[in-house]
Amino acid sequence: MVETEVMRGTTQRDAGWVLRAAVGADVEVIAELRAAVLRADLERLGRYDEQRVRQRLRDSFSPQHTSIVTIDDEMAGCVTVRPADDRWLLEHFYLAPRHQGQGLGSAVLRAVLERADAQGMTVRLNVLQGSGARRLYERHGFVVEAEDPIDVFMVRPRSGC
Repeated sequence: MVETEVMRGTTQRDAGWVLRAAVGADVEVIAELRAAVLRADLERLGRYDEQRVRQRLRDSFSPQHTSIVTIDDEMAGCVTVRPADDRWLLEHFYLAPRHQGQGLGSAVLRAVLERADAQGMTVRLNVLQGSGARRLYERHGFVVEAEDPIDVFMVRPRSGC
């Protein structure tokens, strides 16, 4: 069975953060987080739309594949890892701006990739052109597969490849 709750059960108490399972009621707070996190990059690309940025999250929200990053029982971010054939799709990985640049993103991503390696899975994602998040993904072994004017499509092969 592909673990649909990829990150469920992952606890990083030593690092000060914990993941909890997302529930349907989380959709609006995650939509707001997405809008805040992506706004600068989408505006730079001429693609920011106040409603669309939220609706795209609502349309693809999958509580069974989403985990909420919490610090002291407060939401600090989220990550969605969706199984797709022989790979995982890393989607909706957002950290609240006040939690960025402190190593939390690397810690959460490391946990995702450790699970992927344990299950022999390749991980794919896309990131907006010019986003600082691309450097995070490159530091963790992702390489560019393709690009278009808006997105950079990246992959991290399964461990041992």
